[in-house]
Amino acid sequence: MTKQYLWLLLVATVFIQCKKLEQTPQSTASKEAVFSSEKGLELYVNSFYNNLPTANTIHTADNVSDYGARRDAPRLLRDGAYSANISDNTSASAYDLVALSPDWNWGWSSLRNINYFIANNTDSRIAPAVRNHYMGLARFFRAFFYFEKVKRYGDVPWIGKPLTVDAPELKKGRDSRTLVMDSVLADLDFATQNISTTSDASRSLITKWVAHAFKARVCLFEGTFRKYHTNLNLTGTANAWLTQAASAAKEVMDKAGFKLYEGAGAALSYRKVFTSVAPVADEVMLAAVNDVTLGVLHAANWYYTSSTTGVRFSFIRSFVNTYLNIDGTPFTSKPGYQTMEFKDEVKNRDRRLEQTIRTGDYKRINGGSLVAAPPVFSYTYTGYMPIKWSLDDVKHDPGQLNDNAVSIFRYAEVLLNYAEAKAELGTLTAAEWTTTIGALRKRAGLTGGLTLPTVADPYLMTKYFPGISDPVILEIRRERGIELALEGFRFYDLVRWKRGELMTMEWNGIYVPALDVPLDLNGDGILDVAFYKVLPANRPAGVTYINVSATVSGVPNSQRLSNDTFGEVTWLNNIVRTWKDKNYFYPIPEGDRITNPNLGQNPGW
Repeated sequence: MTKQYLWLLLVATVFIQCKKLEQTPQSTASKEAVFSSEKGLELYVNSFYNNLPTANTIHTADNVSDYGARRDAPRLLRDGAYSANISDNTSASAYDLVALSPDWNWGWSSLRNINYFIANNTDSRIAPAVRNHYMGLARFFRAFFYFEKVKRYGDVPWIGKPLTVDAPELKKGRDSRTLVMDSVLADLDFATQNISTTSDASRSLITKWVAHAFKARVCLFEGTFRKYHTNLNLTGTANAWLTQAASAAKEVMDKAGFKLYEGAGAALSYRKVFTSVAPVADEVMLAAVNDVTLGVLHAANWYYTSSTTGVRFSFIRSFVNTYLNIDGTPFTSKPGYQTMEFKDEVKNRDRRLEQTIRTGDYKRINGGSLVAAPPVFSYTYTGYMPIKWSLDDVKHDPGQLNDNAVSIFRYAEVLLNYAEAKAELGTLTAAEWTTTIGALRKRAGLTGGLTLPTVADPYLMTKYFPGISDPVILEIRRERGIELALEGFRFYDLVRWKRGELMTMEWNGIYVPALDVPLDLNGDGILDVAFYKVLPANRPAGVTYINVSATVSGVPNSQRLSNDTFGEVTWLNNIVRTWKDKNYFYPIPEGDRITNPNLGQNPGW
């Protein structure tokens, strides 16, 4: 973040002081330099911001999800390809580990830094309210650290103080999920009650309202995880967590002053939240802010337009089918939807679709001119090519050149968290639906689907959530997938709902009526792509030809048509992906278990 970047040199000084603190008595001047003034506390706490996810880890995290095809099958889903030995997995990208913070594995170094601050922020010369403000920030970051650990590993050791190299706690076993999450909640309660900052124009600092939003996120996760993972025998405590989630979200809704950004109309407002250089202040609560002059940039364009960089993430058709018609009716209730060509299926849909993928009207800036930009099959495997985080000027494509802010917390998620928590409790009212899900759909241009639903969508029930018949919960899950696409939530939404099996969904794409017939993907009269088994001798200029033969040079072809000579494009059906219940938790790294056998191992690993 820009503001924290400006502090780096000063923070480095504090780190030097802290290193000395481990070697000298508690009463040394170096300790006073840090803990005896508000500026010292501020500088120390600023170092914790390095534990937040970066712009790149946010906009790429969903490449391990059910709704996206990619270059290869994630190692976690391939038998024998992922193990408890971290060194076995190093050739996999950090994204395969669903990395959302620097401590993507079993690392604990950042926790010691936080605990050291908490243990030593006791100087009575600083006013209690000031000390508690910085203590609240420290405890926010400790909660953030532990939430990431519990999401990945389940039971983990709770360490609430800085440890020496010979501390017996270094050999302790893992504490129960209940103890750890109760401790996380206590940290968040302290943070929400004591962080005094209520506004930050830069959107790069933790405020009281960010703490409430994070509490809502954590409590919703824990409440639904306990509800649906009945094997934990914690279902009796699920509602208490869901109640806390709703309460924390309501604090933001009633008092924080945020709202959905609608200033650019239904066709542009949603995407502007993700492409604006300055965080959109109406809606964005906390962001990874970027700056060209400081060289703080990210690589969304490179990632979502390059055929060689990243994993060539492409949405699948099954997910695109969940976007409603503009009148609020399910697209999958439309006769013949299964065989609609791309240029037709994307018309008259929820306006977020055209702001999430390339559709008919999408254009890019090339050399100062606007040019049509249909999906490019040298990048996309399915035809559903993302644009949500990438900028429209091609000058950003060749490297880490994006300066648009990437949101970490935004108001739309708060609305979704509130609606889901209340729905899971069975207490969401028609008025609350209107101000949450209805408001999100209204911003997206929908003219229907704005009121509390009474009929369950058969497509959602059969394709995604066969155990759910409540139309309200189904529609909230639909909305969450669409609104938060590519923001790093999807994998752990599936985990908490216990729907990991969705990770094995077929990677399907656009419908192709026939071989050797070029398609106009954006309806501009120019042919864009054709699919063949034998390459035609006469090929129209500008058309990309995709080989869908059973084999290519004797090797099974990964890109096919579902009915051989027509049908949906499919990708990588020749690679088996499986989901096992053990995947709901990552394995404890084997090296750490050798060092501390008391850690044990998660089931199945």
